[in-house]
Amino acid sequence: MEEDQGISLPQLTNDIVKNARKTRLDAFAVALEGWRRGLQLKWYTKDSEHFDDMIVFGVNPPGRLFSLASQERTHYFFRTRGDKVSNEAVEIGSEKDDTKEALAKAGVPVPHGKGFTENATDEDIFSYAKSIEYPLVLKPTNASLGDGVVTNISSDAGFQKALDYVRHELGYQELVVEQHVEGKEYRIYAVEDKVVAAYNRVPANIVGDGRHDIEELINLKNRERRKNARLNSCLIETDIEILEFIQEAGYAMTSIPEKGEVIYLRQKTNVSSGGDPIDVTDELPEAFAEIAINALKAVPGLYHGGVDIIVNQNRGQDVPGVVIELNPTAQIGGALFPLKGKSRDIPGAIIDYYFPETAGMDTSESRVYFDLINILEPLENRSALEVEVSPAPMGELYAKRFVVRGNVQRNSYHRFLKKHALDRNLHGYVKNMVFDEIEVIIAGTDKDAIDDFKAQIANYPNASRVDDITEEHWDEPVTVGFEITERYNANSLKSVQHAVRKMEKDLKHQRKQRDRVVKDNKHILNSTSWKYTNPLRTLSAKVRNNRDKSK
Repeated sequence: MEEDQGISLPQLTNDIVKNARKTRLDAFAVALEGWRRGLQLKWYTKDSEHFDDMIVFGVNPPGRLFSLASQERTHYFFRTRGDKVSNEAVEIGSEKDDTKEALAKAGVPVPHGKGFTENATDEDIFSYAKSIEYPLVLKPTNASLGDGVVTNISSDAGFQKALDYVRHELGYQELVVEQHVEGKEYRIYAVEDKVVAAYNRVPANIVGDGRHDIEELINLKNRERRKNARLNSCLIETDIEILEFIQEAGYAMTSIPEKGEVIYLRQKTNVSSGGDPIDVTDELPEAFAEIAINALKAVPGLYHGGVDIIVNQNRGQDVPGVVIELNPTAQIGGALFPLKGKSRDIPGAIIDYYFPETAGMDTSESRVYFDLINILEPLENRSALEVEVSPAPMGELYAKRFVVRGNVQRNSYHRFLKKHALDRNLHGYVKNMVFDEIEVIIAGTDKDAIDDFKAQIANYPNASRVDDITEEHWDEPVTVGFEITERYNANSLKSVQHAVRKMEKDLKHQRKQRDRVVKDNKHILNSTSWKYTNPLRTLSAKVRNNRDKSK
């Protein structure tokens, strides 16, 4: 898996998106693409009047709502969904039973099933389940990220257990019951008549190496996922679902799989629950591309979005696959940062659609970006309802790194450098290094301006003294503006305080996870299936001990 690390678009590296996690990643990727093409970019809070007529889900902290504008027009976006997508389309896509009805009416293949309102009784739902063929799927009509979805239910007892869990433990009253379709699952993203990206969503899994047990392999897999800008916020968490799943497969957390043996940890495929996104755009069968495009066309006003399709392997071969979900506000991180394959430029396709006059602009070599955390700060602290990002420098970017030695670590000297950089429309930062050195990164579209800036480095009239300047080319990404990073200034203190708060939050989360695992383990140890499989685990332990002794 090591050779597949770092898969990304050249203009959207891990370093550039490091401050955009989860659904912020989707919004940031689209906003950044438009901004790099010279469009005016503004970010908003959910209280902005511009979004009164646009369906926006959830609490939505800053970083999900933005606008892009040319001289002719402005478009508003919620994450990846732009204002061309109608509210009616969003409502249909967010309700799974409405989605199924709209698709079936248009002749798009869907699993056989039925939706139930909150007024339906458990007996009504159970009675319908018994009237159709197992295996079945039970899922909430309006949940997301796979929450509450129970798949491959194979018996009356299993369905009753799933119904109790989803309806009474999780509290989802409106449900969909449908036949479970067995096969690979694809997330396809299309814009009108064109499929832009497709990836296979593989359930959370590990691959044995003959040395590490399942718990250790999960930790190793998570170590790799942390290197991926999308997957670093979607680690495999060992919960009751995983513990029961591997137990039913005849394993324990201490089992050591053989080298090359694939162990699946969940039934559901969601990337957010530990699934792997594997790019398959180039080899996607034409039949599935056609189904995805027809699915979007089946919902008036849904001009772009995600379509989830399962290959039909156990319900007859009259159709190649069925649509299980539409996503008008689709997450695109799996296509931008797949675990294997190529990264696909969904942001570029979205901007092409909304601003076709910019379609010929190539941003693949762009190294300039904006610091999302700094941009959003006025929205986070509620001092503003909207903020505008400084325009992107247009044209070829030239950048250099200077290391300056001498008496150069005074803040007044750094403010002097900042003034000269901004006066020349240059971008970068100055940062203290060890002892008597500072690092200066400077970038712009005018070579002469950079040379002129260098000439000013030694011209500060006050107490600072420059003894030496070394120069080299700079090929790394550069943020717009010019920042001063001191060792002990207010910004540094603020960063430390933020880090401390994050550590406290992480510690609290880890304690919560520990308590949940302890509770889950107790549940498993007291379960009937755990007691029944005790002889198997005992035999497995003996085999492993004998193998270790023979080494």
